[in-house]
Amino acid sequence: MGAALVTATITAPPRPPLGEQLSLMRRMFSNPAPVLDHVYANYGPVVEMGAGPGRMAIVGGPGEIRELFDQPLDAFRWNHAFNVLGFVVGPGSMIVSDGEDHHRRRSSVQSAFSRRRLNRWIPMIVDQVDAAVARLAGRSGETIDLYPVGRSLILDIVTRAFFGDRMAARSAELGALFQRPQDYLERPAMRQVPHPFPFTARARVRADRRALDAIIDAEIAHHRATITDDPDNVLSVLVAEGELTDGEIRDQVVTLVGAGYDTTAASLAWMLWCVALTPGLADRLRAEADSVFGPLGARAGSHPHDHATLNALDLANRTMRETVRLHPAGVLSPREAVADLVVGGHRIRAGTLILWSAHLAGRDPDAWPDPLRFDPDRFLALDDTQHAIANAAWVPFGGGRRNCIGFMLAQMELTLIIARLMQQIDIAPPTGHKPGPVGMVVNRPRGGVPMTVSVREGTPT
Repeated sequence: MGAALVTATITAPPRPPLGEQLSLMRRMFSNPAPVLDHVYANYGPVVEMGAGPGRMAIVGGPGEIRELFDQPLDAFRWNHAFNVLGFVVGPGSMIVSDGEDHHRRRSSVQSAFSRRRLNRWIPMIVDQVDAAVARLAGRSGETIDLYPVGRSLILDIVTRAFFGDRMAARSAELGALFQRPQDYLERPAMRQVPHPFPFTARARVRADRRALDAIIDAEIAHHRATITDDPDNVLSVLVAEGELTDGEIRDQVVTLVGAGYDTTAASLAWMLWCVALTPGLADRLRAEADSVFGPLGARAGSHPHDHATLNALDLANRTMRETVRLHPAGVLSPREAVADLVVGGHRIRAGTLILWSAHLAGRDPDAWPDPLRFDPDRFLALDDTQHAIANAAWVPFGGGRRNCIGFMLAQMELTLIIARLMQQIDIAPPTGHKPGPVGMVVNRPRGGVPMTVSVREGTPT
């Protein structure tokens, strides 16, 4: 007897009715999260919309996303017509590069994020949290929007990590120059059409980028004159390696700063909401922080902050993981298929813009029991099968060879910040419900993070 052969059927992805597609696509490019939830619930993990050069496929199932990550890199193009980031980050940025250019640029940047260098930034991160809390001390008891506070804190951290202490005093200037380009990227696509006209929003973004380039050029020149054997910041590493041109170095640094502080600040904003609305969690985080950092009144003694500090903050780490599961900074990540692909049993045609969603993977009911419930303890005591499922579905920083290059720094920042903040301040939310999301490029809470903030007695100011 011959063995029975079973051939899997490959089908086209489901498509909503045309009228609904137009409505969904219009809404998705202004407030994507509710649209993604609707599409996933009604049409499944792989859904196609649009036609011709405007054809797109939404991929949201954890298994289907992993299939994408397992495809060879040359099956996709990142420097495609819909990638508007290139205008801000520059044509030499690794995130708008393909092929050998991408490999060379990413490899050079990757060495700057060695574990040894990340560990050296831990005391600096803790010190910057302390400085941020000290600035809040005079406002203890007030209701404060902690979103801009968090953004300023993250910007101070990444300025030191990417440029060195020499640039610390200019972090606010850098933030102002990044703000307008980031606001521009959140505009509707039709308002980002390329043009050379002066006195427009696009012209102002070009001017901001020229100002940033001038600052970075001056720092490149400084580092070329003072190359060390053990550079301590990203820019000095890129200069010392000598693998990239000055223009490429500029584009990588702009990319890293722009992506590294706005996304992390948004994640911190969501984390503050999640902690404030979860009974008992702030107290548990504070108890862990007291154990790891030392009690507030005894901190001036011998409590060095290093990789052992980070490793001991288990609850803070799980709080970070659960926050970005529910609220990834990027709800959609685009790549263009350059060849026909099969994902989840569906054929995705060449030329399709694929939008894979960490937002949907993080809320998949087959991967996460009670997926909309915030529960840092869900990561405890997983068996091997559960651990594998959770790993496959937890993709807030992407996966494969084009994952977020700064993911270790972001996780480290968020873990240390929430632990140190909860050790030193109490926060009380104005409502019992989280706000809705806003933002196409960076997913953040609508209305910021208004909290009544009380600085704990014994906190140095």
